[in-house]
Amino acid sequence: MQEKYVLQMKNIEKDYFGNKVLKSVSLSVKPGEIHALLGENGAGKSTLMNILFGMPVIHSTGGFDGEVFIDAKKVDVKSPKEAMKIGIGMVHQEFMLVPGFNLTENIKLNREITKKNLLSKISGNSLNFLDRKKMDKDARKALDTLEIGLDEWAKVAGLPVGYMQFVEIAREIDKSNVKLLVFDEPTAVLTESEADNLMKSMKKIAASGIAILFITHRLDEVIKAADNVTVLRDGELVATRKKEDTNVLDLAELMVGRKIKVTNKLEDDKKNRKDHESILSIKNFRVNMPGEAVKGIELEVKKGEILGIGGLAGQGKVGIANGIMGIYESTGEVRLRGENLKLNNTREALKSGLAFVSEDRRGVGLLLDSSIEENIVVTTMQIKNEFLNRFGFFDQIDSKSIRSHGLKMIKDLDIRCTGPTQLTRRLSGGNQQKVCIARALTLEPDVLFVSEPTRGIDIGAKKLVLDLLVKLNKELGMTIVMTSSELAELRAVCDRIAIISEGKVEGILEPSARDRDFGLMMAGEYRKMYSKEAL
Repeated sequence: MQEKYVLQMKNIEKDYFGNKVLKSVSLSVKPGEIHALLGENGAGKSTLMNILFGMPVIHSTGGFDGEVFIDAKKVDVKSPKEAMKIGIGMVHQEFMLVPGFNLTENIKLNREITKKNLLSKISGNSLNFLDRKKMDKDARKALDTLEIGLDEWAKVAGLPVGYMQFVEIAREIDKSNVKLLVFDEPTAVLTESEADNLMKSMKKIAASGIAILFITHRLDEVIKAADNVTVLRDGELVATRKKEDTNVLDLAELMVGRKIKVTNKLEDDKKNRKDHESILSIKNFRVNMPGEAVKGIELEVKKGEILGIGGLAGQGKVGIANGIMGIYESTGEVRLRGENLKLNNTREALKSGLAFVSEDRRGVGLLLDSSIEENIVVTTMQIKNEFLNRFGFFDQIDSKSIRSHGLKMIKDLDIRCTGPTQLTRRLSGGNQQKVCIARALTLEPDVLFVSEPTRGIDIGAKKLVLDLLVKLNKELGMTIVMTSSELAELRAVCDRIAIISEGKVEGILEPSARDRDFGLMMAGEYRKMYSKEAL
């Protein structure tokens, strides 16, 4: 008996101006299956999805070779609108939400439910009213499927990025005709607990008969959630495996074509920082960041250390760096090298020797319509007047030094691009993140804040970035404050890890501390438990 497939892509090939980016790739997904699609940045995943969704970039560059079948019927999808009509949905890595709309309005966008009124009965359906009661009911059902306790009338503006991701997913599962859902890095902005909830929700969705194509870099999630796995490398199909026939190390090696050694700061390399001076002292610090409010933290950052900041979503960990850098309004005291830092002033923070890699690379970190090299040098040019030549009373851009530095950073960080003049908008998410890091490093800061530095980056690039942070710390003595939702990541590279709960420091642990203690701190139970024991 022939197996039934929702999606079959057979012998797909695509080239861009003579550069072949997909080479006879085939992919099949059954109804109710969670199928993981893996590969490093540049492996061809995005191009394959662009073909599936009929994106204009495919048809404006000569189309593609191969065949696509939906429910055994050959299709030639010319636009994302056509893809949606035949039941293909996508949860994007970069949010497609309207900030000023509430959750219901975003979930039902372009699929609004209307009802007749006196005017529309006379003049036609164009004057129908929105049936907000029915729309709210549908939105509530989708949100409840994901076990998210947000009110459907809440505005999207100001929500933490983790919650925005769940709203994206809710919008897709609300569609009545959906047969296949593509999840593009859905857990990249989620904490571990949120990611676990999402895995459960994905399984619920799949159990209803909807197929899921799960694009991710988190290999442990593949083992937890996927039924089958397809791995791409350099535009070619490397392997398709059943979950039970593979493991994390096997998949990692298939993805990158080489053995992956987990980044770890060996104990011999760690310095004893007990007697080291504080480079950054934070007292009674409060930040008014929606969804990530900081409520009076006390924290000392030792000179030359990598300090990790962890915790669950919405507990305030993300707000710390955003407040210190003046992105969100803050109060309290921050002393850098013993001097008071002027708060709520990003320029002063940068001038003082701080740099920041934001978790929101598209909203804060990048000039999307500028080149890679311009993005890398722009902050240093403005703050330090570097990459400029002085001619009398005028400054002129030093294109030669910009090009030289841009090429160096592209090489050092392995930014996959066509060259330093490529627009940043046209890079993959992972490579955009690397440009953000390159911009911060160009400032040569004394203290580097990095928030979710490996968000949306594949396993090979993740190792490169983490190794780079360790190298900067060890060889240059750079002090690094790293905020991450990945506890394993923090434990791999940090000297100490501060866990934030309810806007305050719940405690600070060594990376080698017991899993139990990390769990208690993240749940906000550590101090309660140990204070009871002390009594």
